[in-house]
Amino acid sequence: MNRDPLASIPSFGPFRMDASEFDAAVEDALAQIPLDISARMDNLVLFVEDDYIPRPGDDPDTVLLGLYEGTPLTERDSWWGSGSLPDRITVYRRPILGLCSSREQVIHEVTVTVVHEIAHHFGISDARLHELGWG
Repeated sequence: MNRDPLASIPSFGPFRMDASEFDAAVEDALAQIPLDISARMDNLVLFVEDDYIPRPGDDPDTVLLGLYEGTPLTERDSWWGSGSLPDRITVYRRPILGLCSSREQVIHEVTVTVVHEIAHHFGISDARLHELGWG
């Protein structure tokens, strides 16, 4: 049986939010980043996708809320700027909605995810983010 028997109960099923509402939540989370921090972000783009698709070698059951791909600012050297593609942050809509039962929870999860992935851009590790409550 693949169907979740609790999914039909509103508090257990994924929260429903259309793509434009979710995108707006991501934009709001970005707008909350203090200007002195956002001004230091360099060559970074943010995307929203439905789901993370595990890559070869990944556990096929991998579920991510967000992903940072790139070279953190703390690891860049003079070689970095010559033709490097932008760093990429991807926020995954369905896993976040699957964790949430209200709009407020979605906004909170999106904000935590965006802050968490931007922190990776600044070279902050998962362990440190968990210590700080952004894990």
